[in-house]
Amino acid sequence: MEIVTPNVMTNTRLRGCNPNYVVTSDGVVVIDTPQQPTKAVAMRAEAESHGPIRYIVNTEHHVDHIFGNYYFKGAGTVVNHQGLYDRFMVVYPELDPFTYAYEALPGDNPHGTDLDDPEGLALWPDRTEYYADPNKGKIVFTGDLTLHVGDHTFNLLHTPGHTPGQLAVHVPEERVVFTGDTIFSQCQTWLMTSNVDEWVTSLDRIRALDIDFVVPGHGPVQPKSYVEVQRSMLLEWKSTVAIAVAKGWSREETVERVNFRDRLPVDIGQGYMMDYIQALNAGSLWDKLTAVPSRV
Repeated sequence: MEIVTPNVMTNTRLRGCNPNYVVTSDGVVVIDTPQQPTKAVAMRAEAESHGPIRYIVNTEHHVDHIFGNYYFKGAGTVVNHQGLYDRFMVVYPELDPFTYAYEALPGDNPHGTDLDDPEGLALWPDRTEYYADPNKGKIVFTGDLTLHVGDHTFNLLHTPGHTPGQLAVHVPEERVVFTGDTIFSQCQTWLMTSNVDEWVTSLDRIRALDIDFVVPGHGPVQPKSYVEVQRSMLLEWKSTVAIAVAKGWSREETVERVNFRDRLPVDIGQGYMMDYIQALNAGSLWDKLTAVPSRV
């Protein structure tokens, strides 16, 4: 784990999200769990070396932020926003999260990398066993929520945009905010089925915080000023696709012609997803910008 402050630890070098924990005078708060089984088990052991885990907070429902909860059973109360809880490991037509999580393991995975987790195969659960108790939220809330643990305050701020149940976790005593995928640091931004307008509003909320450190969902830790970089990337994606729509380009033409692949790499271990991300981003924005508003 990397030291952000004496009490704040993160890991920005794993495949999947950046998992984190904060040490307080009365135990530990975990923020997002590793996707890979051995990394989850190791992080749990390291966190517990500082005291009992009091809470596990997930910032979003995407599998790389929540799959590792399975390996934290009995180690603290899981806290989820309602929008996250309702989507926790749900199988959608476009993605089976359990299968996607398996891509971080070796074997017959055609996208294996040196960042895979071969020892994790021995810890991999049967699908039925996993879904019987994936360790989702026991505290479920809407809006914002504040937790007090020892000498620390954890402000769980609803910051929708990337996902409906997106959270940022602000720890004022450490002058740090954990943003989840509201910020992709020095790597490609995944728009997925996001709402860019809500996302920009959420970034505005984050940049109003009195902080020194931004711990993103992916990529290296940044100063507060990086919020502006992410904000500009979102606005540029939207404006570029809006120009394509104004030119009368079809969805297929927009996906073919609009891309940001030369700007930044894909996050660790997923370089093979570059073309998919570009097509997903351009296509999803085209769909939203050309949608006919429903009549009231």
